Amino acid sequence: MKKENTLPKWGLILGAGVLIAVLLSIVLGSVNIPMRDFFTILRERVVGGITLSARQEKYANILFQLRIPRTLLVMLVGAALATSGGAYQGLFQNPLADPYLIGVASGAGLGSIIAMTIQWPQELQGYFAIPISAFSGAMLAVILVYSLAKVGKTIHNTTLILAGVAVSSFSNALTSFLLLNAGGELRRAIVWMMGGSTLVGWKPVLAAAPYILVGITALISMGYQLNVMQFGDEEAQQMGVPVKKVRLAIILAASLTTAAAVAFSGTIAFVGLVVPHILRRMVGNDYRQILPYSALGGAIFLLLADIAARKLLAPQEIPVGVITTLLGAPFFLYILRRTKRKTW
Repeated sequence: MKKENTLPKWGLILGAGVLIAVLLSIVLGSVNIPMRDFFTILRERVVGGITLSARQEKYANILFQLRIPRTLLVMLVGAALATSGGAYQGLFQNPLADPYLIGVASGAGLGSIIAMTIQWPQELQGYFAIPISAFSGAMLAVILVYSLAKVGKTIHNTTLILAGVAVSSFSNALTSFLLLNAGGELRRAIVWMMGGSTLVGWKPVLAAAPYILVGITALISMGYQLNVMQFGDEEAQQMGVPVKKVRLAIILAASLTTAAAVAFSGTIAFVGLVVPHILRRMVGNDYRQILPYSALGGAIFLLLADIAARKLLAPQEIPVGVITTLLGAPFFLYILRRTKRKTW
């Protein structure tokens, strides 16, 4: 009972955290925008009747052409990766099942690179095509990993991670081969692979949002089924859950969400591992809570990592994937050590 009373509190805290992270992401960067100027520009756009100075006009262009769309894209990607990670962990009943670690993100990256090497997106139609190719790569990867890791009717932690490493290595090798033949787009594609998206403006946001929002909504709607499936397939069947259909639906939704995130941000590691694991410690093992809160927590985590990527070596920018790896790798080792001592 006490645990249930704390859940709305965490929702309010995470919601407030998203608002703060969004505000910081908008005003901080290689060019910092003073809060006073930001609110003046915002008031002018909403209410009107305010004459902006030359400096504020410059800030307004930065805000509406670069910062706000980038912030929205980073927020969507963080929410997508964290929610997918939480769903994969519940589906495989494995705390190490992250889109990056089990090869899904690498498969999506390969699919994206195939589309980009054909033609780097310029028009909105081109942006919509990338997630379709990424989704195909992600689905192929998750099918391979699932097949390789399954021993009888169970999936062991070790075999899942080893299968993910194998599929990721193979996907990355193919990606590297394609990049070597990418010509003038090589540098841009390499930066993209490291989680440093070179896609700017509103087009990537408009193209990614439908895929990510549909995927996240579908995953959250299956929170109850994930809870029941923790008792095993037979128990879930007896409680009226069509296990095979639900498992397929979760894989499809999580892979679509991951693919859309990777298509527009590159391969960003450990968001889907760190965020759901922390939230599980905070709110318990109810996936009706873990999944929506993972969306909020993932948005916060990646927004803060993106701010660090812009500020640490400003005006030079670090790929955000480097930041998440530096934060997530020690956390992964910590979880791995704990799983050696007891069953999750």
